[in-house]
Amino acid sequence: MKKIIISLILITVVSTYSFAQETKEDFKPSGEVLFKVFWNYHYDFTQNATKTSAFELDRSYFGYKYDFSKAISAKITFDVGSNTGGSEYTAFLKVAQLDWKVTKGVKLSMGLIGLKQFNDQEDFWGYRYLAKSFQDEYGFGTSADLGINAEFTLAKNLKANFLIINGEGYKAIQDADGNQKIGGSLVYTPVKGLTTKIYADNQPTTGGDDITTYSFFAGYKAVDWRLGAEYNMQNNATKYASPAPNKDLDGFSFYTTYAFDKKWEIFGRFDQLGSNTLVGDAQDWNYDKNGSKYIFGVQVAPVKGLKFALNYQGFTSDNSALDTKSLVFLNAEFKL
Repeated sequence: MKKIIISLILITVVSTYSFAQETKEDFKPSGEVLFKVFWNYHYDFTQNATKTSAFELDRSYFGYKYDFSKAISAKITFDVGSNTGGSEYTAFLKVAQLDWKVTKGVKLSMGLIGLKQFNDQEDFWGYRYLAKSFQDEYGFGTSADLGINAEFTLAKNLKANFLIINGEGYKAIQDADGNQKIGGSLVYTPVKGLTTKIYADNQPTTGGDDITTYSFFAGYKAVDWRLGAEYNMQNNATKYASPAPNKDLDGFSFYTTYAFDKKWEIFGRFDQLGSNTLVGDAQDWNYDKNGSKYIFGVQVAPVKGLKFALNYQGFTSDNSALDTKSLVFLNAEFKL
């Protein structure tokens, strides 16, 4: 770990010298305000449901981005959402990030940074305002954390990133163990429209059983349709920051979209989550929460920055004694 940190420091020092040698070009520093809001109304058809319908403001993001130069910029984002220790609309600092394009093909990000674990999958899924992507939904990772990330363009169709982060997510500080998570990914686009990605990370624990996560993704995008698939696996944890020796999770997700025109499209998704069975147990340890999730619906984007989606979301647990969840949603996203 020390060698890795020293290497990153050396890269920064050398890059600072190179940056200082560059000739100055005309540039005017500038910034912009950012916001994004997720709203929905849903009706719950689940048998024995107690809260059958509700309006919700699921998430609100507010931020500001400032470009100091062509190479250096900063971004800050607040995430307003529910919190067990506060109100339903508690504001969290989600991103406080400095980005530095060190040289052609190399970028460093530091601070409270947005992560790369499932960003490509989330972008390809395309409907974050109505449902999280697989890894985010089932606790395989977090979208932001404190640390440093280095991105490399290795070739025209090959990118990589390497990160060192606390591992607890943006709502928590480093734990008492002080064990950082290290990880990285490779993104390869062999032909136009096809994106493939491999991701892995590792976080040591006090008990000695490291939390590890692996992810494999492939997606193809044509003019009017796209199709994505991913497989994910997490070992020795019930969640990315909750170590549990010998408890493993895995699952896959498929999603597709067909666009009739620039405004209208239909979409669908299917998730399957599973876990292992511990020695001496009759059922897998996550039995009640394992199962199949399915989403399908239609989206309209009447103007830039505004989207509506009418969709159905269901979940069938592996435990047949539990009621199958069945909900209809009207979701909206508006952003600047």
